[in-house]
Amino acid sequence: MRLARLQPETLRSQLLTLLFLEAVGLRRTWDLRGYSGQALAFLTGRRFAYGYRPTERFLAELAQAGADKALTQALANWTATLWKPQSRRADSPVPVFYIDGHRKAVYADHLIPRGLVGRQGKILGCRALVVLHDQEGHPLLMTTHRGDQHLTMVLKALITRYEQAAGLHSVERVVVDREGLAAEFLAALASEGRTVVTVLRTDQYNGLKSFRQVSEFVPLRVDRQG
Repeated sequence: MRLARLQPETLRSQLLTLLFLEAVGLRRTWDLRGYSGQALAFLTGRRFAYGYRPTERFLAELAQAGADKALTQALANWTATLWKPQSRRADSPVPVFYIDGHRKAVYADHLIPRGLVGRQGKILGCRALVVLHDQEGHPLLMTTHRGDQHLTMVLKALITRYEQAAGLHSVERVVVDREGLAAEFLAALASEGRTVVTVLRTDQYNGLKSFRQVSEFVPLRVDRQG
């Protein structure tokens, strides 16, 4: 591939171009079409900043090479160094980590899987972002998934990835919104020694009267012993 033939200086400059887009007020690569400033060139170590087409091609090549996994891991290693979890003493409280899911609109010429927002007819498609941050609000790790990906399907892998990056033995206490309120999912995390707190509104439910068509309890799954 073309990426393998790039000089290290060129590769670094193109990566820095993607990294510093927000720093110069550009929200996406398309905005490079009308950019004529010198700040981006200065930040990337070039005489002139890269334009839209070279940057868009480079971004597509990164995706084809599967570089997203390596860059995501590098981001986790960096945030773990920047906001290093303090070593816990016997009398210190357990660190709390928060996990939240967001769905962002995607504008593309091709059809993409619809997410929860898309099914309501508000947008044509979206991508799901899962964010891990500490109790101080520092973003530690973020991964991108299909718009219809449920939070419980990716939360465990996200925790494991950050544990490896930060050198933690275990993320013991996790706070997640009501999307994580699933019995099998919570039981699996509890069996690993984790404490999971699901956030609900105080007026979310007021007993069985808050539900309709309540019938006798029927298990969703039955083991071999019935």
